[in-house]
Amino acid sequence: MRKGDGMRILFWLLATSSLLLASVDGTVINATTGKPQASVVVSLVQPGAQGMQTLGSVKSDAEGKFKFAKEVPPGPALVQAIYQGATYNLILPPGGPTTGVHVKVYDSTAKAGVAKVSQHMILIEPTSASLDIGETFLVENESTTTFQDPVKGSVQFYLPEAAGGKVKVMINAPGGMPIERPADKTKEKNVYKIAYPVKPGESRFDVSYSLPPTDTFASKILHGEGVTRLVTPSTVTLSGDGIESLGQEPQTKAHIYNAGGAQYAVKITGTGSLRNQEAPAPDEDTGAPQIEEKPARVYTRMEWVLGLAFAILGLGGVLLYRRGAA
Repeated sequence: MRKGDGMRILFWLLATSSLLLASVDGTVINATTGKPQASVVVSLVQPGAQGMQTLGSVKSDAEGKFKFAKEVPPGPALVQAIYQGATYNLILPPGGPTTGVHVKVYDSTAKAGVAKVSQHMILIEPTSASLDIGETFLVENESTTTFQDPVKGSVQFYLPEAAGGKVKVMINAPGGMPIERPADKTKEKNVYKIAYPVKPGESRFDVSYSLPPTDTFASKILHGEGVTRLVTPSTVTLSGDGIESLGQEPQTKAHIYNAGGAQYAVKITGTGSLRNQEAPAPDEDTGAPQIEEKPARVYTRMEWVLGLAFAILGLGGVLLYRRGAA
């Protein structure tokens, strides 16, 4: 190394590292009123080896502006704003703008009808060891306010006595990551609520629980709007009063049923699981490379096919949903 090369390398490293650091500032906008929002707690969060790390918290000023004085390490970050009990997120991708950003918040309301269940999918998977149930609620909020009802919750569901109160709830909110939240008992027997803010847009609530092995299943539908569909693997069929078969989904051969009425009871025949379903074996193994066939998108198919996609993909941890032509 020639004389002076060490200093040049040091200066280059310092200059490069300074380019990788960024300050974050912006404005909190109340999307309900269209005006800047003062006195909102804003936090800067970044993923790390120990999980999500809070790098700092400030409060927006009278003009809705906020700024984090210290520099932020490189990598993705998240700006979180807490307003009227709801948390709103803005993702800052690597290389993206970090100054002059706008974080949207909304006024909250408990007015009935602001958030409605558009689809309710119930996946029934009987095995020799248990009866596994997965319920997916798609909730639409077409207003410019966030719906919050701490008394009744955003979604209510019926949990059979045999579940022993054990239930798992995962929530996908607009612009957010899947998070787990508890379900709380209500004053009504076996009825639980999920008290979580429903922001403008579509939110998905996934409820899952297991019952002892049985060939019958009974439950209640607690929402008055939207459609409710029962879904079973191809090897499982249902029968019962008010249960109408809508046919089979072409790709997975899963059975889809319409559940009419506020409560239903079904007789279950067969066992199987959609989530563990294997692809059918080819007719003949010639030793040649196999061609993988991809199913066509189902966005323009019948309503029940679209509903099935929500149930299968949602319960599998991945939801592929897009509003398309009917």
